[in-house]
Amino acid sequence: MSTLTESAPGYRARRTLPLRVEAVRQLGRRRTMVMAAILAALPLVLIAAFAIGGGPDGNGPDDRITLMDTATASGVNFAATCLFVSAGFLLVVPVALFHGDTVASEANWSSLRYLLAAPVPRHRLLWSKLVVALGFSAAAMVMLPLVALAAGTVAYGWGPLELPTGGSLSAATTLPRLALAVLYIFVSQLTTAGLAFWLSTRTDAPLGAVGGAVGLTIVGNVLDAVTALGDWREVLPTHWQFDWIDALQPRPEWSGMVQGSAVSVTYAVILFALAFRHFSRKDIVS
Repeated sequence: MSTLTESAPGYRARRTLPLRVEAVRQLGRRRTMVMAAILAALPLVLIAAFAIGGGPDGNGPDDRITLMDTATASGVNFAATCLFVSAGFLLVVPVALFHGDTVASEANWSSLRYLLAAPVPRHRLLWSKLVVALGFSAAAMVMLPLVALAAGTVAYGWGPLELPTGGSLSAATTLPRLALAVLYIFVSQLTTAGLAFWLSTRTDAPLGAVGGAVGLTIVGNVLDAVTALGDWREVLPTHWQFDWIDALQPRPEWSGMVQGSAVSVTYAVILFALAFRHFSRKDIVS
C-alpha cells in the first residue's frame, strides 16, 4: 500500500499534515485555552496579592534582599519576579502538557490510525506534532513575561531593574537580558519536553505522559536539593534551571547557562530520538 500511495499522482509526503493545520487543531483545544488563561492570570494574581498584603516586606531569609522583595520597584522588576516564581514549576506544566498530550490524546481518541491512513507518514506526523508543541511551549514562556511587564508597568510604573544586591540596570539594558532569560528557560525545559514527548508515544493515556514528565521533573528538583550528592547534581537539568538570573547582573555570568543548556539539549536530543525510534516501530491499533 505504501508503494501505491507514493506513486499516486500529486502525492507528496512532505505536504501531509501541514504545520498550520496541526497548529490550528491544537490551538482549538480546551487545554490550550485554559493554560493561556492561567499564565495570563498569574501576574494579575500577584499584583492583587501585593495590593492586599501591602507589597513585599523587603526582607528575605536572614534579612537578605531577594528578587521577590524588589517586585514592586518597577514593571521590569515585576516581570523578572514572575519568571522567578514560575520557572521552577508553573512553566513546566505547559511544556509537559503540549508535548505529553499531543500523540497520546490521538491514540486515546482512536484517531491516530486514521491520520496514518490518510496517509501521513509516521515521521511526518511526529515531526509536525513536535514542532507545534515546541512552538506552543515557547509562546507560553513569552506570554507570561509580556503580560507581567505590561501589568507591572501599569501597576508600578516604568523604570530600571532594581537589583537585590544593590544598584540597578536601565530598562533598555534589562529588556534584552530578560529576553535572553526567557530563551534560557525554554532551553532548560527541553528535557521535560523530550520526556513528555517520548512518554506520549508509549502510552494511550495523555495524563500518564503529562503526569510522568511533571513527576520526574519534580524528582529532579528534590534530588538537586540533596547536597550530599555533591557534583553529581550537575548532571540534573533542574540543577541549572535558575542560572538565568546571572543574566540580570551588572556583569552577566554565562558559564552556568552554557552548562545548563548543554545538559538539557543533550537529554532532549536523546529523548526525542527515542520517541521517533519507538513510534516508527509501534503497532498502531488505536
